[in-house]
Amino acid sequence: MAKITFVTRDNETITVEGKSGSIMELAVKNRIEGIDGNCGGVCSCATCHVHVQPEFWEKTGAPSDLESDLLEFDENVSEYSRLSCQIQISKDLDGLVLKVAN
Repeated sequence: MAKITFVTRDNETITVEGKSGSIMELAVKNRIEGIDGNCGGVCSCATCHVHVQPEFWEKTGAPSDLESDLLEFDENVSEYSRLSCQIQISKDLDGLVLKVAN
C-alpha cells in the first residue's frame, strides 16, 4: 500500500492510500479536484496532469514520448510534469507528493 498526497490548486493537501492501478484512478476515486481523467487513463487527454515533487522524480520516471507530446499542449508544464494515468501505484511510491496542475 502507498500513501499518495495531492496538493490542489487551492493548496489543500489530501492524502489517500492505494494498492494498485494508476495514480489518476486513485485521484478520481477520491474526487481530487483538478484531476478529471476524461479519457479513462489511455493517455489521450492530459486532464490528469500533475507535478511530481523533485525527490520522487526518479521513482516515477520521466514521461514517455506520447505523454510528452500531450503535455506540450498544457499551459502549466514544468520539468516535473507527468500524466497521473501513466504512473502506476506501487509501494515504492509511498509518501509521493503531487501538485495538481489543472
